[in-house]
Amino acid sequence: MDNHPIRVILADDHAVVRKGIRDFLEEPGDIAVVAEASTGDEALELIREHQPDVAVLDIQMPGRTGIEVTRVVRAERWRVGVLILTAYDDDPFVMTALQAGANGYVLKSAEPEDIVASVRAVYEGKSALDPRILRKVMSSLAGSPPPGTARTLSAREIEVLRLAAQGYTNKAIGAQLGISDRTVQGHLTNIFGKLNVASRTEAVTKAIQLGLVSVG
Repeated sequence: MDNHPIRVILADDHAVVRKGIRDFLEEPGDIAVVAEASTGDEALELIREHQPDVAVLDIQMPGRTGIEVTRVVRAERWRVGVLILTAYDDDPFVMTALQAGANGYVLKSAEPEDIVASVRAVYEGKSALDPRILRKVMSSLAGSPPPGTARTLSAREIEVLRLAAQGYTNKAIGAQLGISDRTVQGHLTNIFGKLNVASRTEAVTKAIQLGLVSVG
């Protein structure tokens, strides 16, 4: 972990909820909430202004939803990790958030230490899925994979996917495989295209469903 704290923008339309989340995020000392938003549009303005390490977004907010904010963040190519923190565990919300490019999806009912761990994971470039959400995603993806999908990945791409599933960052994957992190990113870009996904989290989840990697 770097010496500077993980800079977080927190967006939720309930002030009491924001205070509770802020308190337990900042308690360990390595996370700092630099600004709070009560609407999606305000969240975008603050992300643009502060360029935080991680944006923690609720889904349902006045104006833009957290998912719409995520789409803009990705379209603008801002180097911001996005963690959806919400009470909604409905399949359409989950899949749409991941397809929009969210790095993680955690329920508000999760233990505070698990939410803190998810912020850290997203900051480190890892995926962060609540176990209950992972089960839903797996169920949603269940069924026969498209013919030839698994065969389109090279052996090296599968290696990259397996390490990504274990939570390794691009730099750590590169160190494991003896390649540069830029090359790792190139492999991930190819993987996204071949698996028809839009994010690292979605790629890992689909790889698990296809049997390319295993959980745990």
